[in-house]
Amino acid sequence: MARYWTNQTIEAWKKAQDIGYLVGNSDFIWGEMLRDYHWMMSQMKKRIPNYLGEFPIWLWTEKPDLRRSGHFNGGTHAVSLEVEIPSEQVLLSDFDAWHCVLNDSFLALDEAEWEAFYRNELKMSKEESWERIFNLELLRESPWWNSEPHLQGVSGKIKISHVCNVREFIARGMKI
Repeated sequence: MARYWTNQTIEAWKKAQDIGYLVGNSDFIWGEMLRDYHWMMSQMKKRIPNYLGEFPIWLWTEKPDLRRSGHFNGGTHAVSLEVEIPSEQVLLSDFDAWHCVLNDSFLALDEAEWEAFYRNELKMSKEESWERIFNLELLRESPWWNSEPHLQGVSGKIKISHVCNVREFIARGMKI
């Protein structure tokens, strides 16, 4: 079992308590990001045993600082859930490298590879390069990604019995 944190709206938490588990909800995904979520879900299918195709629940390996903005629109009533779930039910990736998927960009390891890709000199597709977000050691060794990774995780379903702690909060930031 490993410990993770996920931030959810109070409504999602109440629904999870009613049905006994937490799952991702496509209603909260911006339309232009649906393709990226479906790509991540295809990776979950390949890499997480018994994953059933649910929308991902985003997890953090470190406790989030709820005093900061960016968790939700300002004024949103939410919860931060501390959960303990088996590591094999979580697909970890590098948060910064995930932005190559979000930006529909090739994930190059250095400038030479970047240039080779755009000259059509590589056999690797852009989508194949995205799978590097899961290879944390490769990213750590790369001159472009050589910092400590900012880890994020995804899981398909979290049972209420795996929730260890619940912290309610009102999100900071602008109301949209």
